[in-house]
Amino acid sequence: MAMAETAPTPSPATDAPRRRSTSTDLALIAAFAALIAACAVVGGIPAGGGNVEITLQTFGVLLAGCVLGMTRGFLAVSLYLLLGAIGLPVFAGHSAGLSVFTGASAGYLISFPFAAALAGFLVQYVFPEHRTRALWVFLAAMAGTVLNHVCGVVGMKIYFDVTWKQAFTFDAPFWIGDIVKSLVVAVVAAEVHRAFPRLLGR
Repeated sequence: MAMAETAPTPSPATDAPRRRSTSTDLALIAAFAALIAACAVVGGIPAGGGNVEITLQTFGVLLAGCVLGMTRGFLAVSLYLLLGAIGLPVFAGHSAGLSVFTGASAGYLISFPFAAALAGFLVQYVFPEHRTRALWVFLAAMAGTVLNHVCGVVGMKIYFDVTWKQAFTFDAPFWIGDIVKSLVVAVVAAEVHRAFPRLLGR
């Protein structure tokens, strides 16, 4: 007579670390979404002819990707955009709502999760042995920056109905600030990975 097979009983010893890992991931995602919101509402500086302000927003976005990696970075930035979309004043100039995604800065905003994911992908999978070195993290952050600017230019061209040359002119004043932000992101993220070498091993 064959004995009935029984499903393996989950082991509390193995389930507890898994729950702690998930809780930590969720906490990190929420914390970085809050960080990006804080960076965005710090007094913006108008720049260029596109009516788009310079803020620390991109610093928070790139830091999320370079510290949390591709997936968690993408989710943290997406959560931030969701909070703004449902009405919390977490965008530049304390703005909020879906209308922001059709304005002059729409291209920049829409690209944020993908810029974070790209930077995170490079740090996590392309430069895994060099994530504690600021130079390599800087290259990853700059890749995200380039993507962000390309999308921003496309957004401003569509919104203002201008030529590509004019759209690039609107975008040009943001480059120096974003390069500096990428440098700071690289230094901070490299130090974080040096202090927590298993952060991207989850």
